[in-house]
Amino acid sequence: MDLLRDNELIYGRLLPVEEKHLIERYNKALKAFGLKPTKRNSFEIDRTGFSPQIAEELDDPFYLDPNEVNRRFIILTPSQIDLPVVHTAFSNTSQLIYEFMTKNSRAIDALTIKDVIYGEIEDSVSKVEDIEDLLSIHQVEFRVLSAEDVLGKASELGILVDRLKQEPNAWRDNQMLERMVELAKVTGDIRENALVPDQVIFRHNAFWTSHFGGLYVFIDPDMTTVISDPSAPGFRRSRPWQVSYLSIHDADRVFRFLASTGRIELPRASWIETSGYLEHRAEMAIRALISQAEPKRDIGNADKVWLQTWIHSNADIINRDGTFPFLNAAKREIAQLGQLRIENVEPLHRFLVVRAKPDHPDAWLTNRLISDFVPFDFVSRYVFNKQGFYKDYEGYGEAQRAAVVDTLKTTYLKDKEAFRARLYGLAD
Repeated sequence: MDLLRDNELIYGRLLPVEEKHLIERYNKALKAFGLKPTKRNSFEIDRTGFSPQIAEELDDPFYLDPNEVNRRFIILTPSQIDLPVVHTAFSNTSQLIYEFMTKNSRAIDALTIKDVIYGEIEDSVSKVEDIEDLLSIHQVEFRVLSAEDVLGKASELGILVDRLKQEPNAWRDNQMLERMVELAKVTGDIRENALVPDQVIFRHNAFWTSHFGGLYVFIDPDMTTVISDPSAPGFRRSRPWQVSYLSIHDADRVFRFLASTGRIELPRASWIETSGYLEHRAEMAIRALISQAEPKRDIGNADKVWLQTWIHSNADIINRDGTFPFLNAAKREIAQLGQLRIENVEPLHRFLVVRAKPDHPDAWLTNRLISDFVPFDFVSRYVFNKQGFYKDYEGYGEAQRAAVVDTLKTTYLKDKEAFRARLYGLAD
């Protein structure tokens, strides 16, 4: 993973924590979680406060994610909202943290001037043992604490202020007034500084989770759909009138689900011809075949002329695989008819020519699912399914790793927003 780290393809864009007072605050949160404080003079954190360096020091990558449910968080600064989330068991953790920080920005701005905010994203289960446990999570609540108890003191001061306003003789209570002054020294003027979060409960919508080898949950008005390996505990066991269970190995049923619920764009000239989507898939397919046929060859910087020469010289390999010929045929049919007759395409090949509908709320999750059926497209895997990408990467040879890194640097990392907009129609 050193090559990925050196090129900011893993743990990139994290926030350095070097100031002594911030490290002390982080340690107070660690102690509150029952963890050993760090001895490091600097480390990096993501949006949730997770640090790969602290995880390494504690020898526990799940130190903020015990049982991979009820995720912990540590907020040192409001600027964490702009960071990625690099370690999570649920794909929607990043969005939940973003919503919490957005809805409570005034309180977070005020609190982090003096204190560290920490806590858990609590839901209805403490441990996931089967699919039903996951389906029981309808909403989450942020249990918010602060090391110096600024939150608690602000709440107490608020109650005393209300007493002072509502009880005619409260101003005579010297002990209460002295307590209010003592609290105000810590909290400041709570009329100006909103120290208590306004919203702590959020909806738990569609998600992917790492539990049971990877599982998707999609939510529609009349039905919840689970897509996973059938060996997952609880698969097809309960509530068939409310829950549809699809095997992730059944490409036909998964595709039909995505199409029938309006989550994908079918292959039509209106977006195919301007996006370069099929050309991208074709190049990824050829690169995968080269890596299989010549595992020691580094093709990271191979240009189109070199790739075309390899294609002409290895027609038998390409025809046996079938992916590249199919994509060329699909491109010709779309150019002639304006669309591809998807009903005539075998199930696995269908995922090569579709993308998530960009304006659908589940667009990122849908693109992640599509990438599971097109694993050779490591660019799409990296964009939407980093856990899957890192797992794939571990199985690559040295030359293939170098080629993958070079390709990501010259394509996606060059301009992420423009790349996502062109290929997947996604606007940030």
